[in-house]
Amino acid sequence: MLVTLEGLDGSGKTTVWERLRADDGVPDDAVFTREPTESWYGDAVQRSIDDPDADSLAELFLYTADHAAHLADTVRPALQDDRLVVSDRYSDSRYAYQGATLADSPHLTDPLEYVREVHEPWTRPPDLTVYLDLDPETAARRSGATNKFETADYLATVRANYERLVEDDPGRFVRVDATQSPEAVYTAVRDALPERL
Repeated sequence: MLVTLEGLDGSGKTTVWERLRADDGVPDDAVFTREPTESWYGDAVQRSIDDPDADSLAELFLYTADHAAHLADTVRPALQDDRLVVSDRYSDSRYAYQGATLADSPHLTDPLEYVREVHEPWTRPPDLTVYLDLDPETAARRSGATNKFETADYLATVRANYERLVEDDPGRFVRVDATQSPEAVYTAVRDALPERL
């Protein structure tokens, strides 16, 4: 089973991911992974994130290459071995974030849909996605707005994209209010998992 954690920067995904990793109730052989990965593809993505002038379309394909390698090297092999995979960010991050980055592209009428269409023939959709929902102003404040993806205006577009994704596939998403305390957020996430696991 593939479980993904999604949400705006500052929503607490990584904190939840780390706590799940240490949780005795999660299977010992579970695979905990994330995107961008720690591969050279992920390094290229990180360089792009740090470059305010990076071309948005080129950036999309860097993320896409990282996702393809992640599937081939980590996700698919673990699922073939019947192991639980928990990923901190996955394809929905690309749809939401790169869809927002490409919002002003004169070549695309629906950037989010374009990004989904690029992935559709070969990606592996999650079985369950926990969406940590947070308003963009709080997200920007919590994340420190340290890069181009962490401003409130940009995150407002990302959040709207996440809402489209949830609306399109409501059975896959579990929404958790990320304005709660870290303990309450973790409890809500943990409570959502046993039924699915």
